[in-house]
Amino acid sequence: MIKKLFLLLVCLFVVMIGFGVSLPVLPFYAQHLHTAVVPRETIAIHITLLTSIYAFAQLITAPFWGQWSDRVGRRPLILIGIAGSAIAQLLFGFASSLAMLYVARSVGGVLAAAMLPAAAAYVSDVTTERDRTQGMAWLGTAVSLGAIAGPAFGGLTTREDLHFTLGLFDLKIENYAPPFFLAAGLMFLTLLVALRWLPESLPSRSATVVPRQPALDWKRLGKPLLLLLGLATIAQFGLTMFEAVFALYGQEILGYGPVQTGFVFMMCGSVMAVFQIIAVSFLSRYMNEIAQVALGFALMGSGIFLLLMARSLPIVLGVVAILAFGMALITPNVAALISKRGGQHTGTVLGIQNAANSLGQVGGSMLGGVLFAWQVNAPYGFAGVLLMGTGLMLGWMQKHQH
Repeated sequence: MIKKLFLLLVCLFVVMIGFGVSLPVLPFYAQHLHTAVVPRETIAIHITLLTSIYAFAQLITAPFWGQWSDRVGRRPLILIGIAGSAIAQLLFGFASSLAMLYVARSVGGVLAAAMLPAAAAYVSDVTTERDRTQGMAWLGTAVSLGAIAGPAFGGLTTREDLHFTLGLFDLKIENYAPPFFLAAGLMFLTLLVALRWLPESLPSRSATVVPRQPALDWKRLGKPLLLLLGLATIAQFGLTMFEAVFALYGQEILGYGPVQTGFVFMMCGSVMAVFQIIAVSFLSRYMNEIAQVALGFALMGSGIFLLLMARSLPIVLGVVAILAFGMALITPNVAALISKRGGQHTGTVLGIQNAANSLGQVGGSMLGGVLFAWQVNAPYGFAGVLLMGTGLMLGWMQKHQH
């Protein structure tokens, strides 16, 4: 079981590198490809649309992929996710216009959506209900580690135009494109490893039985599942608003380039990676899952508010760490609670959760861009109020249940 889980987490880590690699680079890459000098408001809208189109593609396709993971197994969907992400990175690297960036992001969103619900269902398959939260925490750690390595790739491997002469061909690699080619190569290598050594987690007999299972009974699952899906959406909304706007915010307010922006995203991913394991294990002795989620929302809101006042890099890193610690409490607890309610429809329910996450990502990136174009501080003010309010509401509900 440990070997299966480790290999799965490595695959997920590599796919998330592909998502994270664009975070510090995208504003500069889009501006580089734009043929005319444009105001920051236009670039802000393009960046947030490029972020949201990825999430929108996942929103549409994730429930479909989740259902298919229950029918055909987890492994085929995981392989599709790795291969699709690699192809999207190549398209991104070879892009010569903003239109090509939109195509690449759409392709990446549709195919990468196969990976996330299948990976979560895989963890659910190979863990007991008792260990489910811990397994989801490890899953979140793999995602967060990818979010560390991705921005590091993007910020540190950006180079000036590169030219290679191969026989009769003169190959030019645009500014900001090398990180995407590096990520694609790593993904193709990971795909070969997964093809050889990653086994199926869904028993073969289940693959034949699942199609004849009754439809998902929403009445049985009830309001608690809808509440959990809403919390997943709000958490992703807040995190994505921070991520989608920060490269623009850092460039305009803090004077950051790709390297400094990469450091900030590395801090965010590092804290999430470490504390999803440590904090959840420690706090579970003293607080139930919903109480941890409430605390997580309060910390996220506090971190985003403090970011508006931070100016030096150490302070920016500190407040981003507070935000990331809050997200580290939310993600594994919400995923574990949702998977427990799913029963025999684990893949389907986790696919729906992935769609809820994507809904938050779409809303967070698009509204973040609009608010940033209107007023630079507006996205973080709005997100802080929403996240703090959600944390206080959950805390009040938890208190009045006892």
